[in-house]
Amino acid sequence: MFAELQDAQAENWQMIEGQILTEWSKSGSDAMDLLLKRGESALDSGDTDTAIEHFTALIDHAPEFAEGYNGRAKAYFDAGKYGPALQDIGTALTLNPRHFGALTGLAAILEETGSPEDALLAYREVLAIHPHLEDVKTAIERLTVATQGTDL
Repeated sequence: MFAELQDAQAENWQMIEGQILTEWSKSGSDAMDLLLKRGESALDSGDTDTAIEHFTALIDHAPEFAEGYNGRAKAYFDAGKYGPALQDIGTALTLNPRHFGALTGLAAILEETGSPEDALLAYREVLAIHPHLEDVKTAIERLTVATQGTDL
């Protein structure tokens, strides 16, 4: 699926992306999948504390499931807790090195915390995995100008 996703001409890249995300969300346990869905629902409704609780329970019971760490990282990010978010992103990427969502989160934190050069590198890694993300392309353009300036 990743080879198809990287095809710059892929007209159905959203479908391929959806298939990847669906595969990533399968823990192999109905109970763990329910915890993931509850965490995601809490996060979608803005209840970061509850989301963190659900994702933490998921991680406690399924420590090899990258989506638990990625979900909790998003919740920590939304709560402004960048240190714990970075730790969970690191674990998610260790478990799933091609996790373009976790890499995007890493880039966003690096940019937010004043490391534009590192953020630019992270966004470029995202684009190498998933070349169809317009927000990432825009971030790369913005950070390229910010870090290297513009030609006169």
